[in-house]
Amino acid sequence: MDGRVNHLKNIALHVEDTVATVMLNRPDALNALDGTTLRELEQGFAYIRDDKEIYGVIITGSGRAFAAGADIGQMQEYRTWEGRAYAAYAQEVFSRIESLEKPVIAAVNGYALGGGCELALSCDIRIASEKAVFGQPEAALGVIPCFGGTQRLTRLIGQGKAKELIFTGRKAGASEALEIGLVNKVVPPERLIEEAGAMMRLITANAPIAVRLAKTAINYGMDMDLRSGLELEKNLAAITFGTEDKQEGMSAFLGKRDADFGGC
Repeated sequence: MDGRVNHLKNIALHVEDTVATVMLNRPDALNALDGTTLRELEQGFAYIRDDKEIYGVIITGSGRAFAAGADIGQMQEYRTWEGRAYAAYAQEVFSRIESLEKPVIAAVNGYALGGGCELALSCDIRIASEKAVFGQPEAALGVIPCFGGTQRLTRLIGQGKAKELIFTGRKAGASEALEIGLVNKVVPPERLIEEAGAMMRLITANAPIAVRLAKTAINYGMDMDLRSGLELEKNLAAITFGTEDKQEGMSAFLGKRDADFGGC
């Protein structure tokens, strides 16, 4: 497959072979996540979810930012219930990205602040440009992270570091983000998309059902005790043993040839 979804305004969605690339495309606003952008992310990921020929997703930003937070101009007039509804909708969109049964890599090209950092956290893997900057500066605006940051950041880097970044609102550069486990890899800016594509090719070379169910096991297992998580793993593994891809993968290994997975 090779094509572009053209009806979106604030994001660009391009599909090549089995990989979709989603680019936040409001460079003049540093890709701030206003209501339109959130709706288009929801629409774009629904398209990706339903297209059986898409096996993985890379999300990045245009210009100097990945996404420099939510749209403060939009939020300024919100009171209690408007703020809650806004947070609820953004959380729903990001949870759909997190639970998408396909791997998602965030290629963080620049500022990933507030909602932008939270968007990256909803992805499975984060690769950062050396120019990337992360942060949760909401406390300086009188609010708290509300697109999932208090929960996902803590689960990823631990309570101490998460509280430090959220309480102080300070920014962390790419090298610190790597050191504390916020990102998987840091690369020169000119190689960011290439590196994200290379990692995605490694992933999509494997059996699609196995990757999908491994993601499900990890995501749901994080909220379970160990015994329940092991039971989930066992049951999902049983499903993979019944697939044609399992037969192909093991036959290819024993025959010393490359596997040709069909996703079934």
